[in-house]
Amino acid sequence: MRDVRAVILCLLAALALSGCMRSATPVVGVQPQSDLDSIVYGQSYGMVPAPTAVAYAAAPTPVRYVAAYRLDAGDKLRVVVFGQEGLTNTYAIDAAGSITVPLIGSVPARGRTPAGLAAEIAGKLRRGYIRDPSVAVEIEAYRPFFILGEVAAPGQYPYVPNMTVESAVAIAGGFSPRALRDHVTLTHIDSAGPSRVVVPLGTAVSPGDTVLVGERWF
Repeated sequence: MRDVRAVILCLLAALALSGCMRSATPVVGVQPQSDLDSIVYGQSYGMVPAPTAVAYAAAPTPVRYVAAYRLDAGDKLRVVVFGQEGLTNTYAIDAAGSITVPLIGSVPARGRTPAGLAAEIAGKLRRGYIRDPSVAVEIEAYRPFFILGEVAAPGQYPYVPNMTVESAVAIAGGFSPRALRDHVTLTHIDSAGPSRVVVPLGTAVSPGDTVLVGERWF
């Protein structure tokens, strides 16, 4: 009997051992969720990607002008009447200081700001032509400036924003050999009339100004 019991105990131990081997819990890998899972469940088990550098391209900038800039003959304007392609166009201020717009005819521009001219055009269009016009005026090209005296090529030149007397001289080819470099006269005309001042080379030049470089005598 003892031998039979020993055999039975050995068989039971072998069966128990094999059962434990089969019932071992498998290791389950957690799979990262997709972006769609994140949207549905509001969680994400994936790794968060490192932020990437973003390159920002500089947007092209339009011609900038001071809001108080006063228009005059020679300025070229872009007049936009929103929703009215037939009225939207480029207009040059003529020698009389006006522009001619379809339907409303001549509109005085000299001495006005771009915003003031836009308001004037809108007011004229509102009188029997367009119920509620929306008008914008932008400067497409400034009137030229003039440089005279002792420079390589005196004359009339297109104005460049942020221009100084020194850059105006450079545009005209530089000083001549007889130039009096410390005696440059700048003539500026505004609502108060013309003014003439001897200025240093770093002085700002405005559209329509005249730069006169003096001559030395020795």
